[in-house]
Amino acid sequence: MQPSTDESARPRGTWRNKFAVAFRGLHLGIHGHSSFFVHFFMTALVLVTVWVLACELWQWCALLGCIALVLTAELMNSAIETLFRGLDEDHKARCWPALDIAAGAVLMASLFSALIGLLVFGSRILHYWMR
Repeated sequence: MQPSTDESARPRGTWRNKFAVAFRGLHLGIHGHSSFFVHFFMTALVLVTVWVLACELWQWCALLGCIALVLTAELMNSAIETLFRGLDEDHKARCWPALDIAAGAVLMASLFSALIGLLVFGSRILHYWMR
């Protein structure tokens, strides 16, 4: 008899277990993916710049949202790459577009986040320069 794949058949975990699984997934998503080093470096750079330029609350929120968007897109890309590595060669040949689309999503999130960062930082620098 095969185990049920029905979601309702899975035992419900406690909130503690759900958070443990989520943190384990976060660790697995970050571990071994070199692109996260670049994202974390840029995150630190953005946060220092936001602090130095004394950005307003809405600017903090916009930039933190951009950071979350890029890191989430990168985690989804990592999840798809992990699934891809588990496929046999026949399935891999047909699934390459999924990897490219996931990478495109990270690129799109990064480009729009960079644009928002330029607008926020540009307006702050212009504000100080016009004083």
